Parts: sequence; C-alpha cells; structure tokens
Amino acid sequence: MESSYTAQTPDEFIAELKKRLSQNPGCGVSHYNLGTAYVAKGRFIEAEAEFLQAVECSPNLAEAYVQLGGLAMNKGNMDGCLEWNEKASRARPLFAVPFGNIGFVHMQRGELDKAEKSLRRAIKIDPKYVQAMATLGNCLFMKGELDTAEFHSTKALEVEPMFGPAMNTLALIAMERGDFAKAKELVARARETGFEPHPDMVREIEAALAK
Repeated sequence: MESSYTAQTPDEFIAELKKRLSQNPGCGVSHYNLGTAYVAKGRFIEAEAEFLQAVECSPNLAEAYVQLGGLAMNKGNMDGCLEWNEKASRARPLFAVPFGNIGFVHMQRGELDKAEKSLRRAIKIDPKYVQAMATLGNCLFMKGELDTAEFHSTKALEVEPMFGPAMNTLALIAMERGDFAKAKELVARARETGFEPHPDMVREIEAALAK
C-alpha cells in the first residue's frame, strides 16, 4: 500500500495523506499513517488527534491504540498507557507489542507478577521480541530470580547483540553475585550501544573494585 505514495519528504507525505483524507475521511489507515508522520516530526498533539480518528474509523486497528499508549507514556500517564495497550491487546490478541508494553507498565509500578505474565505472553507470540525479553530479564532480576533473569537477558542479546538494556541487567546480576569486574565490563559494553547505566550503579562498581 505504501508503495503507491509519491512523497519524497515527511512534509510531502503529510500533505499527500491530508489530500487522501479529504477524499476519504473514513480511512483509518490513512489517519494512522498521518499520525505516525506527525510523531516523526514531534507534532504529538496532532498525532494524538489522528490516532483517535484512526480507531474511531477502524476500531480494530491495534497499532493505533499502541501509539496512543506511547503518547500517554510520554506524558507520564501510566494509567492511560496501560488502558490503550489493553485495548490494543483486545483488538488483536496475537499482536505481541501491547503485551510487552503492558508488562513494562506493571514492572514500573512494582507489580512484578503481572509484569512477568504479560511479558511471557508477548514472547510466546513473538519469540524474537527483544524488548520484551530484556524487560522480562529485568523483571525477574527485580524478583530476585537471577538465573532466569540471566537466561532471558542473554536470549535478548542473541537476537540483538547491541541491546544495551539487556547488558545492563546482566551487569546488575554480576554485581548481585559479587563479580564486579564482569559488571564493569558489561557496563562498558552497554555504553557502546548508547545506553547510559545509572550513575549510582557505576559508582558502586568502581567503589567495589577500588577496595
């Protein structure tokens, strides 16, 4: 479908979608595409309006609910994020992303059992869903289940070797086991991916190695 667009730039793409919607305002996919174009431009208020139009026109467009969840999270609205992703999961029960996001929200709230259940479901739907694997690793670390946390974090790196959050979890596991040299090495690797570990964690590793 995308191949029929002639736009060369994001602004041309936005103009083309607006033209399409003027001719067919009930097309949920065009509203969704316009919303994602606005997100790319950082125009979040307009993006939100388009995603709301998208789900009004196409109530089963799960991706639009996920985008609305992302916009809610950007505003720090965890309840809204959870609600939109739950709608996405109901609209398309075999779409892994909303389950990953639901798990992330539960983890942020310290609801670790709920988080684990949702993240495991996401990975069952999509076994290569690296973000859900890494989040599950982090969740299991928070539960004190170091071996299974290590297993899922390592699996995430098998799929995406440069995934910083999974390396960070492995560094935390190494610290928990008293292997600060390994933790330091993992933190350095995580930084190479652009991920910035928590300063307190870095200080704790340095202090342990200085003894």
